[in-house]
Amino acid sequence: MVVTDDIGFPSWDLYELSIPCTVFGKPQPDLADPWYDLRLCSTGQDGSPAETGLSLRTRHGLDDLVDADTVIVPSVPDPCVDEGRPLPPELITALRRAHDAGARMVSLCTGAFALAEAGLLDGRRATAHWMHTAQLAARYPKVEVDDSVLYVDDGDVLTSAGLTAGLDLCLHLVRRDLGAHIANQLARRMVVPAHRPGGQAQFIDLSVPTADDRSLGPVLDWARARLDRPLTVEDLARRAAMSTRTFHRRLREATGTTPLQWLLNQRLARAQSLLESTDLPIEKVGELSGLGTANNLRHHFLKQVGVSPSDYRRAFPRTMPQPSPTPPESRPGESRQRTTAAHPMPR
Repeated sequence: MVVTDDIGFPSWDLYELSIPCTVFGKPQPDLADPWYDLRLCSTGQDGSPAETGLSLRTRHGLDDLVDADTVIVPSVPDPCVDEGRPLPPELITALRRAHDAGARMVSLCTGAFALAEAGLLDGRRATAHWMHTAQLAARYPKVEVDDSVLYVDDGDVLTSAGLTAGLDLCLHLVRRDLGAHIANQLARRMVVPAHRPGGQAQFIDLSVPTADDRSLGPVLDWARARLDRPLTVEDLARRAAMSTRTFHRRLREATGTTPLQWLLNQRLARAQSLLESTDLPIEKVGELSGLGTANNLRHHFLKQVGVSPSDYRRAFPRTMPQPSPTPPESRPGESRQRTTAAHPMPR
């Protein structure tokens, strides 16, 4: 990760730093073996305490970023955001070199300022913590800043909003690299939603949200257990003992999406899981996920996921006893995913 301890590392930034360490740094051999190879890369190696009294010393430096499959910048120091204090030029150079070498570039929260300073967000849509998006847009007018989403996936450059949105993006990366089934299992272990809704502009919006309104939990669980059956908004509202209008409003407030879109997202997530974990025919997957015919399944898959069900299954083939950890776009000859914080992760 890029650990900018030489210009002050506030203790509250440990949250963004810990997210990639938790997702990518702990081996999960029963999910995918090998897992990611996470390396922390510091901008300073003298180990001197920062102004907050906190210093992190790492084995790797910025020169290691150029060999990464993915580079993640978890945050930058507050003075660089609020006061315009310059980021280390060697960091900006290292980010550009990594990008030119083909690395996937990722920022969490204020890490977007580092990618923007390196020119990697020019002409791209990006996001950051909502408290800093106005500053990001003003300082870097070539960046199309969107403050309405949890994260933005622009292919080889990804950015997230602040704090827990960084976890959403990291799980999204696992989903992209290793498939929905593994991402969902990892999220379950971390006791977090596998994917939260965050606006229609996200790269993927197959949400498994946890409603803040606890009264909706039972009816949503009830619906998930019956995705292979016809379900209407009226059915869900009746089960929740609410009027249709009240149920629609409450679900929208709790999940950020409409009841019909929520149902579609659940059915697509079920179809993804079935395609990854079974050899069932496409027609059967459509039936069990509640999407109906194979043509209907293909229509929604192409629209929401961007590929056909058959192509999705080929990208994430079922392997026993463990799912294959190698993403379809990994470098030839490489069997391990390298993640570095300014953060490398698998492309």
